[in-house]
Amino acid sequence: MAQTRPSPAETVALRDAVADWASGGPGGPARELAVEHGVRTAVLLEGLSDLAAVEALAARRGRDLAAEGVCVVPMGGAMSVGRYAGLLGPPGLGLRLTGLCDERERGYYERALTRAGAPSDPFFVCVADLEDELIRALGPARVEDIIRAAGDLRAWTTFQSQPAHRGRPREQQLRRFLGTKKGRKIRYGRLLVDALHPDQAPSPLNDLFTTL
Repeated sequence: MAQTRPSPAETVALRDAVADWASGGPGGPARELAVEHGVRTAVLLEGLSDLAAVEALAARRGRDLAAEGVCVVPMGGAMSVGRYAGLLGPPGLGLRLTGLCDERERGYYERALTRAGAPSDPFFVCVADLEDELIRALGPARVEDIIRAAGDLRAWTTFQSQPAHRGRPREQQLRRFLGTKKGRKIRYGRLLVDALHPDQAPSPLNDLFTTL
């Protein structure tokens, strides 16, 4: 079958087909789309906020990952890595696997990838999570500027005044704030990356891109 450059809609269709397969649906649609579009590498990410950050950095660097044979897959949680590695890695589609994981889940990823016969070396580790890496890369003051520009200053000020968060380091407060409202982490995944110089991404994110 001739390979074609996937459109954005076709990229989403492939992700949806993979997610359906991982949920117990048929694998045929994902397999057919992967072959049709020449997918060679799957980037496994925990969730949609990580996807937003990766897509934002790809755009900043002028990279069309889908056209390069890279499928970026949000798994809906770190505990799904074994399932996705089995479907997309050597036991399934035979794709090269890479991605991001958090330090606290490193051992789980290593065991899951070993079971799937896939190396763990191309997975890059965030200390807490990707938001933590981005906050430290930008610095708290710059992140607060982004929150202000995004229209969330009042919510941020209210959050800081809550007794449970007083006295915590500003980086911890910011990281927790991003996760307090549905969709906020996804929105800021892109906003924080857009505020970076494209060549100054946090090490795990930058290292991931060097392998793609």
